[in-house]
Amino acid sequence: MTDMADLIKLTAAEIAAKIASGELTAVEVTEAHLARIEAVDEKVHAFLHVDREGALAQARAVDEKKARGEKLGPLAGVPLALKDIFTTEGIPTTVGSKILEGWLPPYDATLTKKLKAADVVILGKTNMDEFAMGSSTENSAYGPTGNPWDLTKIPGGSGGGSSAALASYEAPLAIGTDTGGSIRQPASVTGTVGVKPTYGGVSRYGMVAFSSSLDQGGPCARTVLDAALLHEVIAGHDPLDSTSIDAPVPAVVEAARNGSVEGMRVGVVKQFRGEGYQAGVIQRFDESVALMKELGAEIVELDCPSFDLALSAYYLIAPSECSSNLARFDAMRYGLRVGDDGSKSAEDVTALTREAGFGPEVKRRIMLGTYALSSGYYDAYYGSAQKVRTLITRDFEKAFEQVDVIVSPTTPTTAFPIGERADDPMAMYLADLCTIPTNLAGNAAMSLPCGLAPEDGMPVGLQIIAPAMADDRLYKVGAAVEAAFTAKWGHPLLEEAPAL
Repeated sequence: MTDMADLIKLTAAEIAAKIASGELTAVEVTEAHLARIEAVDEKVHAFLHVDREGALAQARAVDEKKARGEKLGPLAGVPLALKDIFTTEGIPTTVGSKILEGWLPPYDATLTKKLKAADVVILGKTNMDEFAMGSSTENSAYGPTGNPWDLTKIPGGSGGGSSAALASYEAPLAIGTDTGGSIRQPASVTGTVGVKPTYGGVSRYGMVAFSSSLDQGGPCARTVLDAALLHEVIAGHDPLDSTSIDAPVPAVVEAARNGSVEGMRVGVVKQFRGEGYQAGVIQRFDESVALMKELGAEIVELDCPSFDLALSAYYLIAPSECSSNLARFDAMRYGLRVGDDGSKSAEDVTALTREAGFGPEVKRRIMLGTYALSSGYYDAYYGSAQKVRTLITRDFEKAFEQVDVIVSPTTPTTAFPIGERADDPMAMYLADLCTIPTNLAGNAAMSLPCGLAPEDGMPVGLQIIAPAMADDRLYKVGAAVEAAFTAKWGHPLLEEAPAL
């Protein structure tokens, strides 16, 4: 028997193997993680809703399936924390907002269905910035999440609940969404692995929309292989999503099992360093580049001038799409309704509901987006931002003619204290400086741990970027770097687990 305290520190691949061999049952694994959530989540606040009964029922179904001699999938019985942006039938989906408080969706998102079909055990829904708008999970209507490395610091955003659940051993797997870096940035600051698949690689059906041309769901884990196993489960074409790619899923698991950078050309973009970057972050990044060179990679310097405009373009495109998407929250069909006393018009009820239901950051972005789309300003702002988006895509295309992958720091700094940037939106937006260009171009990217910053002992992330539909390159390079890094310095999370 595996000790319960050790069980929660196993990788997803190890848990699945032990369930398949009969060394552990899915119920034992689920109970251990539910006990961990009960013990530490009051301090961490990774979860908004824990589905104890549902998780145990799913686990029992896995054990019964095994008892019947049926073949189990590669992640059968492994617990998972699901970002509260995907619909789950009969389980609250709030998107971190008061406007959907207590809403029980009548259907499952395609991603949720795929997880259930693969016999993954969904523990519950994780905290997030409201409607995925933020870089710190401080914009949640239900309070902030703490970083398990230091509970006074942010766990990243918008998917801070998912990354914190991993780093605090409340779940071995998690799902996030990435609009401008909301999978990779939380992974970076919590010492975990997060992947933004190629846009359209994972279905968005049933995922509450923030910015439809940028949003992408993806896997979060503590190791590269675990992320690949989860990626394979959730990816694939979905006829219910018009932006879904009708093509085979790249061989991500095979790539993760055969990591190598030998003979690969690795690009380093000069725009991804300089003023505003923490010294310890640059130090760990340079060490990672040197490590890849030791492993046989050729390092190529790249100049992508349009990347300097990415932040400005993103903060016109994303709010514009958000102002359109969030118009559906009108108090007429579902969610919160305020002021409906029979004396007010439908317009008044809608206005009162939005005032009460949306938080400050959501209101800020709706107003910014509505202004950018308004008559007389559309071409000057939104139209210009889309032109910059094209230039960024072209810069990536030129870069990938010279290199196989691009690497950079994932975030300019390590996790900052909760509240430090709450009153400075621009400082908050700069947290996504390195991640945003990939969303604008639609290609694939990963963040994985590359050590701790010497100044504060907090995790630093290495970002790997690959061309669209070349997601397997992320895992090939990521697995090689992870193995070499662990052999040389130890895995930052598995070796120096934060104390809770």
